[in-house]
Amino acid sequence: MILNQNDCVLLIIDIQEKLLNAVFNKDVLEKKASIMSKACSILNIPIIVTEQYPKGLGETVGELKKEALTFEKITFNALDNEEVLASLKNTTCKNVVIMGIETHICVHQTVNALIKAGFDVTVIKDACGSRLEEEYLSALDVMKSNGAKIKTTEIVLFELIKTAKHENFKEIQALIK
Repeated sequence: MILNQNDCVLLIIDIQEKLLNAVFNKDVLEKKASIMSKACSILNIPIIVTEQYPKGLGETVGELKKEALTFEKITFNALDNEEVLASLKNTTCKNVVIMGIETHICVHQTVNALIKAGFDVTVIKDACGSRLEEEYLSALDVMKSNGAKIKTTEIVLFELIKTAKHENFKEIQALIK
């Protein structure tokens, strides 16, 4: 299934200072998450951010939450926070594009809950991370077997704009360096 710019929301899970510094793929994750966040802002795609216990783990890094609704949480599954679920439903979008930390914990549990809630879920694998690569890879396998689509940042970006004639093509292309 190809994503549609007018029917998706970006959900950013816990890309926070202390968590980011602990993942095996920190540099790639940080770069791809930034690209995706900027692209969604350009394309007017809603962005929702969660922060796992920010008092202890720090705030979301960079400008990821610049134009986003941000919610604190203490549960691993972001949908256990009723405000997050309500915000997703308020967008009226059927497709949730998700990225974050840790892939095998908070991302995995949230993806499972999103699928159970009836959303179509796309995981951006190069914008997700875990402390251990083995845990990350296992989580991607499990999420795929549960019905999530596993894609990269560039696959998602070019699905969203669909053509070089898209009004934001040059802006999106410039994000990819």
